Amino acid sequence: MKLIRFGKRGSEKPGLLLDGIRRDLSSQFRDWDSDFFASGELNSLKALFERRGAEAFSEVAAAERWGAPIARPRKIICIGLNFHDHAHEAGMEIPKEPILFMKATNTMVGPYDDLLIPRRSSKTDWEVELGVVIGKEARYLESAEKSAEYIAGYCISHDVSEREFQLERGGQWSKGKSCDTFNPIGPWLSTADDVPDVMKAPMKLWVNGELRQNGTTKKMIFGPAQLVHYISQFMTLEPGDLISTGTPPGVGLGMKPPRYLKTGDVIELEIEGLGKQRQTCVQA
Repeated sequence: MKLIRFGKRGSEKPGLLLDGIRRDLSSQFRDWDSDFFASGELNSLKALFERRGAEAFSEVAAAERWGAPIARPRKIICIGLNFHDHAHEAGMEIPKEPILFMKATNTMVGPYDDLLIPRRSSKTDWEVELGVVIGKEARYLESAEKSAEYIAGYCISHDVSEREFQLERGGQWSKGKSCDTFNPIGPWLSTADDVPDVMKAPMKLWVNGELRQNGTTKKMIFGPAQLVHYISQFMTLEPGDLISTGTPPGVGLGMKPPRYLKTGDVIELEIEGLGKQRQTCVQA
């Protein structure tokens, strides 16, 4: 199933995308939030549609804004240098263990919302990533194989970065990752059973129509289930948490000379099976 949210920012409603049509589920569910995943209501949602069908629920007006497909999570955990070819591009060694850092949860916006270039920024960069949403509480999981059961679904996660803030202002990654609008999500969340092989998905990103990133999840060093298992050894993953799993090569920082986003630029990104995003850069 493809979970969506729609409506004004801060007042989004839950829905589903079925055969290209957005359906309003707000009469049945409050939101696609931590409580929804924790209570097992995802199974109730599937049963509801088997019983009643899509036509039982009204269509969402075409003009309605697309929101992030999940409500604001309790945690956004990001993985650095998780692609073999991106680590090479950055001139860094292949990590022996996943590199973890946090991104502020209020960075999350819809897939077509404007991207704000921070004040005093000259190095805002793009990163197309696979997002993994946690379906149930995960703590000290026994194995990567069992950890796959804790994944609710997958989405596109645009892990925008300000490289000066990240790398030149004290070496603290989170400050370069947590600016407003720095995590567009969606357009939908595909449930895990709807993604038969997440490790074979092409990933692409364009800036002003020019292809900048052209990779595949096959190049991941640590796959989604491995990451869930690993992270659970250090912190409790809660239902609705988001893991952003790293980016393929082609980021602005790795270009020679480096190239960064500016006001008026248009970014488009896609992961096969998970849809496509589009943002326009505006000044904060």
